[in-house]
Amino acid sequence: MAENTIQEEIKKSLNFIEQKVESDLAEGLNAGRIQTRFPPEPNGYLHIGHAKAICLDFGIAQRYGGVCNLRFDDTNPIKEDVEYVESIQEDIKWLGFEWANVYYASDYFRQLFDFAIRLIKADKAYIDEQSAELIATQKGTPTQAGVDSPYRNRPTEESLDLFERMNKGEFEEGAMTLRAKIDMASPNMHFRDPIIYRIINHPHHRTGTAWKAYPMYDFAHGESDYFEGVTHSLCTLEFEVHRPLYDLFIDHLTEETEKQTGDNFDKYKVYDNYRPRQTEFNRLNLTYTIMSKRRLLQLVKDGLVSDWDDPRMPTICGYRRRGYTPAAIRNFISMIGYTKYDGIVDMAQLEHAVREDLNAKSKRVAAVINPVKLIITNYPEGQVEMFDSVNNPEDLSAGTHKIAFTHELYIEAGDFMEEAPKKYFRLTPGQEVRLRCSYIVKCTGCRKNEAGEVVEVYAEYLPETKSGEADSSRKVKGTIHWVSTDYALPAEVRLYDRLFKDENPSEVEYSELRDLLNPDSLKVLTNCFVEEELRGAKPLEHFQFQRIGYFNVDPDSRDGRLVFNRTVSLKDTWSKINNK
Repeated sequence: MAENTIQEEIKKSLNFIEQKVESDLAEGLNAGRIQTRFPPEPNGYLHIGHAKAICLDFGIAQRYGGVCNLRFDDTNPIKEDVEYVESIQEDIKWLGFEWANVYYASDYFRQLFDFAIRLIKADKAYIDEQSAELIATQKGTPTQAGVDSPYRNRPTEESLDLFERMNKGEFEEGAMTLRAKIDMASPNMHFRDPIIYRIINHPHHRTGTAWKAYPMYDFAHGESDYFEGVTHSLCTLEFEVHRPLYDLFIDHLTEETEKQTGDNFDKYKVYDNYRPRQTEFNRLNLTYTIMSKRRLLQLVKDGLVSDWDDPRMPTICGYRRRGYTPAAIRNFISMIGYTKYDGIVDMAQLEHAVREDLNAKSKRVAAVINPVKLIITNYPEGQVEMFDSVNNPEDLSAGTHKIAFTHELYIEAGDFMEEAPKKYFRLTPGQEVRLRCSYIVKCTGCRKNEAGEVVEVYAEYLPETKSGEADSSRKVKGTIHWVSTDYALPAEVRLYDRLFKDENPSEVEYSELRDLLNPDSLKVLTNCFVEEELRGAKPLEHFQFQRIGYFNVDPDSRDGRLVFNRTVSLKDTWSKINNK
């Protein structure tokens, strides 16, 4: 009984796709093989929504000892580029996954073309010379049947000839298409003689000018799955209405590969008693974020962001540059799970996952991003003490590093107030605070410039309160961080926040997006200082700036010019601000 209960609990913890895979294995479908694929179109950079699909496709294969291939859906050469191919591969590896093989839809252009010819010969496809716009008007409505094309019953030999000539480049783009002949009265609009080939007179990034007739996604996708041996074709929910068409083309393809006609088409059959099956899951929608590659590209083109890897972008490369970690993204995906209904996830959940991961891993360092000088008037000029600073209190095995204490320090301007409210526990005349990991000091006053701005704060230190010594247990209510002016490194700090101030910018037209941009999504502070420990910091290394937030080193950093990006604040302040 106990064993049965355990197994029931394990099954409950599986998402519905994992349950389906286990059911398929139990039934012996596809001879017990598990094969998935991640099929991005190389027309842009991957975003966090793709990360959800990546974790599922590769995760299912890993969990069940199967295979996951990377397949580029490169059937539209106008929008595709090798740059995107390379970036997609880099992003997948960065997330922690490895594909078994790399394939391209273009690998199957010959098979797909041959299959299309088979459909024409079987009177299941025909050449239509109407424009795509006119064809769309003839499709009808969900409650009204469509109208047959005047070319629907054109002779097979004529369609075959025109199809071959389409591919030779004899016709202009839009002059004709190849349509599947299904049912113009079907309640499923996708069955109303869909276009399966169109003319594109543009060089392909892999095949050059060898092809002029290119397959549509609905035609190429399922057949590519079949040619590769995919068992579980996992797609987002918008493809659910396309599944009957996916299955129909697989049925036709299976029938054609079983025929013995002497043209060797049966060589495209990869496994006996096999067929791929499509399952859909909910896509990822995040608050304050847009998830359209087309719109993201437009943001780049219009200069509203610096590039695809702008740390405000939801692209994987943008998150990487901002300082998000692969583990944090994977943990977030696991946290939100997979369902059969769409919704919108609060950005705060992703930021929580990032905070949680960085808290466990990040080295603690001192940085002052809005500096003012603190002069310890009774501390000898020229004297230097080195104090131990804990690298990570969450992981004491990470050890400590040294930080220099001197006569003059930088502190945050916000850590001093000349006239402070009652519960202000930082520096104010007559009040004591502890300087982190060193001494307690008592504020004695300040100096201002002609504009009335505080430029120097004065304090006296209490020698007997040195951290770690017997008398250091003296209690004060405030602790602040600091860096030595003599040992500090200059730095630029970029404070990133959400790109949009509206919770759901995806609902508006692109022309209105400018009005929804968050004016505080990027603040650049150039007069910052960090402790000397960061002198050798490398691009993308992450740190916790004590009392400020989590930061990483931006690739723009050069010798003598460190640049840091704020990855995420220490706490979720956004929700508090917007819920007032």
